[in-house]
Amino acid sequence: MSRSNSFWLWSAFVAGLLAVGIPYWQIPYSKLSLPDTLIHPGLVVVIVAAALVRALGMRAFARTALIVGAAVPCVVMARVVFDALHDPTTHNLWPLELIIAAGIGLLASTAGALAGSIPGFTARGSTRHDS
Repeated sequence: MSRSNSFWLWSAFVAGLLAVGIPYWQIPYSKLSLPDTLIHPGLVVVIVAAALVRALGMRAFARTALIVGAAVPCVVMARVVFDALHDPTTHNLWPLELIIAAGIGLLASTAGALAGSIPGFTARGSTRHDS
């Protein structure tokens, strides 16, 4: 694992974290409703980031899907911790919130990683037919 490959993978994670997190963190607690509040254009960044990491051949499929997808539950966990510090009675069902967020993040990053893997599949397939 080279430093450059790790840099791009973690950059994709941070991009997803900020793209999903900034809009999510600005929503008042009383208006939160998972999964609806997580499904917004910021989630496209998770898909595209995972696709780019895979298309550029930076990391393996599973590692890309898991690490980039982990940005979404990290967003929710940061919100849970912050809100609970101010009012411990909030987020009583935080484990369910994390499960929902993990599912959304994994679904988005897997779709992106799959899309990013297509160029590699087609390149390998065309070299087999040429020989």
